Amino acid sequence: MKAESVTIRPLQTFDKRVKVLGSKSYSNRYLALAALSGESTTIEGALVCDDTQFLAGALRAFGHVDVDIDAAAERITVTPTGRPMTAPAEEVYVGAAGTPIRFLISMAGHAEGTTVLTGTKRMQERPMGSLLEALPGLGVTAEAVRGNGSPPIKVTGPSFRGGSTRISGAVSSQFTSSLLVNATRAEQDTEVHVIDDLISKPYVEMTIAALAEMGVVVERDGYTRFKVAAGQKLRGGTVSVEPDASGMSYFLAAAAVLGGTVTIPGIGKSSKQGDVGLVEALVRMGCTAEVTDDSITLTGGELHGIDIDMETMPDVVPTLAVVAAFAQGTTHISNIASLRIKECDRIAAVTTELRKMGITVEEFPDAMTITGGTPQGTVIDTYDDHRIAMCFAIAGLRTEGVVIKDPGCVAKSFPTFWKTLDSLHDDDIASTL
Repeated sequence: MKAESVTIRPLQTFDKRVKVLGSKSYSNRYLALAALSGESTTIEGALVCDDTQFLAGALRAFGHVDVDIDAAAERITVTPTGRPMTAPAEEVYVGAAGTPIRFLISMAGHAEGTTVLTGTKRMQERPMGSLLEALPGLGVTAEAVRGNGSPPIKVTGPSFRGGSTRISGAVSSQFTSSLLVNATRAEQDTEVHVIDDLISKPYVEMTIAALAEMGVVVERDGYTRFKVAAGQKLRGGTVSVEPDASGMSYFLAAAAVLGGTVTIPGIGKSSKQGDVGLVEALVRMGCTAEVTDDSITLTGGELHGIDIDMETMPDVVPTLAVVAAFAQGTTHISNIASLRIKECDRIAAVTTELRKMGITVEEFPDAMTITGGTPQGTVIDTYDDHRIAMCFAIAGLRTEGVVIKDPGCVAKSFPTFWKTLDSLHDDDIASTL
């Protein structure tokens, strides 16, 4: 039976080397590309979590690939079946997996028949309209079943022929990534024109890097035009996934609030994950860091507030907000409107829970200001959002009496989080969650 809550054990300080699971973003990208490649592909260091499990299940449902998951070995193998890609007879349910459903909406355009994609109640509120408006330009008929721009989404194929289309980048960069990933199977050259400012640019950089790793070159004009020439072949074979920078953020934050030291191996200077930017933010707040080619070490210091634009690293905003609660002065985090349409409204959730801890927070439509103080213990509601659970768990390392409700929600991106958190303690009492 799943635990309804977990009480966080405070910790004085620590000096640890922490292994973080593979990048969720890269795992999703390689999994989608492997399914389109037509060749056997092994993804080493893959993150096996709810999101990648849902994507794997959807890919199997199309019938053209088998997907074998070895969670213990952190390995996913994708093997062509020799059968054509066919729309599943049943609705494809992806839970709360945002990146997978966006990739799958375009991918369904390659499958014979009509595919219906749906998810949780919250997923059925999340906007997909920009992607639906862009797909017809590439030949794909896709529509929201209820006419509201949100899942369930119905896609009719095979129709992803390529061509030229225009898309807004203002809601999610994942729409652009979805088109680029699926352009690899188009008959014609595919051009994607972004008609406004593209948010979360590092995620598109990760898509382009994953494509390049598998043999496909994307021509581009900055962030306004992307072209995938037809006829390029995605290679199979083996690809490797670096550690997840979003997952790493919680242990960087732990070092920051406790004045401890953490080293994360396997990720370093060359990473294109935008969330690595949290290291620089924490250094600005008073920490020190050493970033090498293959590791990141951060040591906490006397924390003070900063003014920071976090548009390029929205997933670590809750993490920084919790650190800010322990800093002297105020921290203003701006350009984060995209957090309103995540697994929950993360601006509202972080504001509510920090206020419950006695911290002063001003909430704005696309920003928040946190005045540091002395957080008090409380019961944290997690809104079925893995990132809320994990960031407030870090607060509990310094503050007595922090209780996290629905701790199992971390399975969405970091199923071993509680065990890894326990490893910071010298007695390392492994959680049974």
